[in-house]
Amino acid sequence: MNYRTRIVTSLADIGQARWDALLAQQSDANPFLSFAFLHALHESGSAAADSGWQPQFLTLWQGEQLAAAMPLYLKWHSYGEYVFDWAWADAYRRHGLEYYPKLLSAIPFTPVTGARLLACDAAAQSALIEALQHLQQARGVSSTHVLYPPQAQAEALRDAGFMVRYGVQFHWINAGYASFDDFLATLERKKRKNIRTERRKVEDAGVSFRQIAGSDISTEEWEFFKRCYDRTYALHASTPYLNLEFFLRIGATMPHNILLILALRDGAPIAASLVIHSADTLYGRYWGALEDIPCLHFETAYYQPLEFCIRRGLRCFEGGAQGEHKMARGFLPQKTWSAHWLAHPAFADAVEQFLQQEAGGIDSYMDELTERNPFKASPEHAQIRQKIAQDFDS
Repeated sequence: MNYRTRIVTSLADIGQARWDALLAQQSDANPFLSFAFLHALHESGSAAADSGWQPQFLTLWQGEQLAAAMPLYLKWHSYGEYVFDWAWADAYRRHGLEYYPKLLSAIPFTPVTGARLLACDAAAQSALIEALQHLQQARGVSSTHVLYPPQAQAEALRDAGFMVRYGVQFHWINAGYASFDDFLATLERKKRKNIRTERRKVEDAGVSFRQIAGSDISTEEWEFFKRCYDRTYALHASTPYLNLEFFLRIGATMPHNILLILALRDGAPIAASLVIHSADTLYGRYWGALEDIPCLHFETAYYQPLEFCIRRGLRCFEGGAQGEHKMARGFLPQKTWSAHWLAHPAFADAVEQFLQQEAGGIDSYMDELTERNPFKASPEHAQIRQKIAQDFDS
């Protein structure tokens, strides 16, 4: 097949209709890959060249038809990635070598698994990988990193010479629960008791909640959420990645994917969490509070979204990066993938050896976590969860 390769620095040059039409053909798509979400990141300046994220979307064309595409950035740092390569960059620096800029395929600030090789068919995906290899050589970058692709795409990149790295996240699987109490009944007694205690503490503090669909979120409520979001970063002595314009943009362009949860006391908002959802999955994203109340985080960012999942029949709640504490609340470990290519042969060999050792550690860690399963030893519930998880992956 003959494809025309084109580097795109603005999604406006592709257009929403073309981009979302290609996205609709992917089995591993999610709202974060949509034109609305990515374009909002770029146009708001949250992920732009002057913030170290220079869009270099790799696209393949057949005439006017977009046959394949890859969200791709030229980066001058490693912030906002969640599969961190700081040690690799430091090793380059100590040997007098330049690690940046590098090529990165990811959704900025979003550790969610999803297609990175968007293609209309297998031939187009192979051509896209080949075009990526040509690009990384032509640009003379130190490395290329593809973060959180689905397993099949990670393996396709490994077959093309990339190294594969594993990680762990924690996801909640809906086993057809009729209510939150129905879910609690499947947990071990201690876990069930702890969750009820946590929820009671928030209720006794006089806190109530509103769940607001994206189309009903007012500008004032977005502004309040942004204050909460900023405070979370301030408490960690960090700078927030996303600005108010970004949130207003996604509120206007993808409201059907957004749920804002407000915590209120005496009728005034004191905390908020923002989640993104598709037809079958909810993704935990951002949280913050202006008051410190025991267990408010768990209620606002976990239990309220879980109630939404059960009420709407969503099959999965992806809790984001890290967080073993999520297991006590019914989340189970899931393996994630990333793919990496380094131009320097000696460093590539060293990193490959490290990744092999790390993979063994990840497997042991997964085994250890599995032994700490929070659910009751019920073969029936275990089989239901396993079946739903397999169906979801397929």
